[in-house]
Amino acid sequence: MHRLLPPPAALFLAGLLAWLLARALPAWQVALPGQQGVAIALAVAGASLMLAAALSLLAARTSLNPLNHERASVLVAVGAFALSRNPIYLGDALLLCAWLVWLGQPLGLLALAGFVLWLDRVQIPAEERALAQRFGADWQAYRARVRRWL
Repeated sequence: MHRLLPPPAALFLAGLLAWLLARALPAWQVALPGQQGVAIALAVAGASLMLAAALSLLAARTSLNPLNHERASVLVAVGAFALSRNPIYLGDALLLCAWLVWLGQPLGLLALAGFVLWLDRVQIPAEERALAQRFGADWQAYRARVRRWL
């Protein structure tokens, strides 16, 4: 299943669900002082984390494609990958959080939960199996040293 739904498409669908909830249930929306500023800060943090992780992968000359994780040529454990085994997905989650704060729809948290659950139970395990096969003991040491999310 993970090969049928690229993570960016899953992120888009979760964001769309949040938007639809905001449109369908405007009475549930909240507006707080500084809400847009918080949303922008979360978006900048998420995008920066994703960019830093992508640059680490590019510098290592390995695959950025989450659907072809078998093609990883190098186990990247520096930069953002020294803090999280999945900094790009963490950045995705921050972008989705930014969108939820911007929309002001608390029920959008259901979309966030679904997105993170899908990543954690479907996408990431498939990637980790491929990395374990490809990098063996190095992967196991990295996995023991660095948490999946934070």
